[in-house]
Amino acid sequence: MTAQAIIQSLASGLLMGLLYGLIAVGLALIFGLMDVTNFAHGEFLMIAMYLSFFLFAFFAIDPLLSAPLVAAAMFVFGAVVYLLVVRFAMRAKANAGMVQIFTTFGLAILMRGLAQFFFTPDYRSIPQSWAGGKTVSVAGIFLPEPQLIGAAVSIAAFAGLYFFIHRTDFGRALEATREDPGAVALVGIDKNRVFAFGWGLGAALVGLAGAIMAVFFYIYPDVGASFALIAYVTVALGGFGSVFGAFAGGIIVGLVEATTALLLPPSLKSVGIYAVYLLVVFIRPRGLFGSM
Repeated sequence: MTAQAIIQSLASGLLMGLLYGLIAVGLALIFGLMDVTNFAHGEFLMIAMYLSFFLFAFFAIDPLLSAPLVAAAMFVFGAVVYLLVVRFAMRAKANAGMVQIFTTFGLAILMRGLAQFFFTPDYRSIPQSWAGGKTVSVAGIFLPEPQLIGAAVSIAAFAGLYFFIHRTDFGRALEATREDPGAVALVGIDKNRVFAFGWGLGAALVGLAGAIMAVFFYIYPDVGASFALIAYVTVALGGFGSVFGAFAGGIIVGLVEATTALLLPPSLKSVGIYAVYLLVVFIRPRGLFGSM
């Protein structure tokens, strides 16, 4: 094992970690805002990937170009899911937490079943893309262009989210609603509007990730399941409700996954992720950056 091979693996892990962080940030945002875990988060990713595929198949729009369109569509979808489904689940008087869990879990099963019915279980892919199959060489290290672009988009999206939350009035309304949903009503803030916007924003972020990943991943109804599991671990590792923690956790997960693949067979690369997660749980149960 040469130094170049190690650097190559870590560079690839960093790029994928940034994408993992982008997927997980939306999940952390929703949990931090409402204390609700969206178990349909992986299916949101799947829908975004299918949107990118069909925009390419019917209108010849490259996934990298259609990413803002997919994000906008997913924003609307996320807000509608909250208004039509989650809002009513949150009104439960008894076992509210379990009601919310089974509601989003049931939504995930429904979305996956509908995808299998309408799109069939067949694997699909985007055969041609501006960046598909291309690499950039930096000091002998080869970086795939789709992952490189995805990493840049992830950093830009996180920077934009940070600016929005901390520098805009609506972002401050998000923070205030997270702190005390009851009190914000006294100053004229509609918490349902804020929650709907939060769900839309979380879905838009995962929509960006899905559009980019459609370039280099197969698209099928179950594609979101494995990435959702990584997203849950990433959020727990970084700290539930911490947007920065989710993004940092994604980078850690990507690097750990790449390191594990160097030491163990590729089929066991997830072992390192869950081992690190269990270690963090034992030492710091609230996550690396959580305050709960």
